[in-house]
Amino acid sequence: MRQALRYSIGVAALALAGCGVQVQNQTPAQFKANPDIGMYPISATVKSGALVSPPLYLFQVAGGKKVPLQSDASGTVWRTMYPVRCKSSFPVQFLAIWRVQGMATRQKLFPAQPLDIKLDQGPLTKEAIISTSGAPKKGEWQGSVNYVFATAQNTNITGAKIEPTSTSAADVAAAKAIHIVSTFPIAAACDTPTAVVLATRNRSAHANLVISTDSAQMPTWTTEVTFAPQASGE
Repeated sequence: MRQALRYSIGVAALALAGCGVQVQNQTPAQFKANPDIGMYPISATVKSGALVSPPLYLFQVAGGKKVPLQSDASGTVWRTMYPVRCKSSFPVQFLAIWRVQGMATRQKLFPAQPLDIKLDQGPLTKEAIISTSGAPKKGEWQGSVNYVFATAQNTNITGAKIEPTSTSAADVAAAKAIHIVSTFPIAAACDTPTAVVLATRNRSAHANLVISTDSAQMPTWTTEVTFAPQASGE
């Protein structure tokens, strides 16, 4: 009797396994934020039981969006590009829909709770060259250093300062020749170049521009700025 019961349970378990689908996330846990296209590769692997009949559908459904994934030729690896802008993270959760022997339709979420995929702001402007090749306006050359923030709807550049690139007398003097024209705070909309304006009366000057922001990912940033008679590309 016990042997027959164990056999029945085993058959039932195999039948259930043959009716099911398993989805395993293959999406990286973190991406560098991409302000240009705002699309990120989502992928998963799928294993189907013997009783599962085509078609099988897989969607990325977290975040209030439903984006279909496409399978490779083997039907094992599924991929899509998922749109995300102006966020520091986004959820990933898959909805699988399948049929059992061409009759009953089943569906299930994988995993049970969405995964949180991080988006890293990445580096801002590292170097900026401002041309002093033309005549100065009111005795000064002005130019902008642009910054693009990609992981929040709005970021404030709360302040900035000029620092010499080294402790040498020449670099200290070169930094003193530069001053900041912009007033703060400066509101920076997501994915939009936002300028900090500098000026100098010295045709050749250089310094570090150190900005402060209210971004948790990028509270400070340093850009090396050079005023030169010929800007890059001229």
